[in-house]
Amino acid sequence: MNLWNYVRGRGEVLTFLTYQHASLAFQTVLVGTVLAVLIAVAVYRLPLLSSLTLTSSRVALTIPSLALLALLLVPFGLGVVPSFIMLAFFATLPVIGNAIVGLRSVPESVIESARGIGLPRWRILLTVELPIAWPVILTGIRISTQMIVGVAAIVAYVLGPGLGSLIFNGLSRLGGANALEMALTGTILIVLVALVFDALLVLLGRLTIAKGLS
Repeated sequence: MNLWNYVRGRGEVLTFLTYQHASLAFQTVLVGTVLAVLIAVAVYRLPLLSSLTLTSSRVALTIPSLALLALLLVPFGLGVVPSFIMLAFFATLPVIGNAIVGLRSVPESVIESARGIGLPRWRILLTVELPIAWPVILTGIRISTQMIVGVAAIVAYVLGPGLGSLIFNGLSRLGGANALEMALTGTILIVLVALVFDALLVLLGRLTIAKGLS
């Protein structure tokens, strides 16, 4: 009941914080996805380089996000910039691996058939390889999105936007009025944002993946 009273009295503020959180996650995942696909396209036909890129992306995921955020404070200060850079960096990593694996899994016979009808290299990539690899890439985007929506909470540590401020403020005031409700509200809204994004990505998959590839 106390939680409902807390939410009901702060609808406008909570809506704004939820929008900030969702917007930050969407933008960083979008940037991360574009970077990841470009990197994958550059390396997937080079076995050694693609293996090194895969290994590096997996190792980079072990970097503590809070530590990276703290390091970014030195050149960029507090606020949106270090928050965006940290989240975009982590958003890129799961997609890189899936994009490389997806592109490398395209059957060579399909590529040879495309060459046989005279398609140039760039058209084979855009109209054959990327569409076939898209289901695997989209899985990476879903993983990245779920991770980023959660990790985005910690940007409150550097005064970044989003729902993390509710969690940080609530935990710092535990025992005080509305402290628990504040932290719980932030957590629940982050989970809801993650569920909405995942549902939208599932819908995107149904609209963009050919039936033979799903």
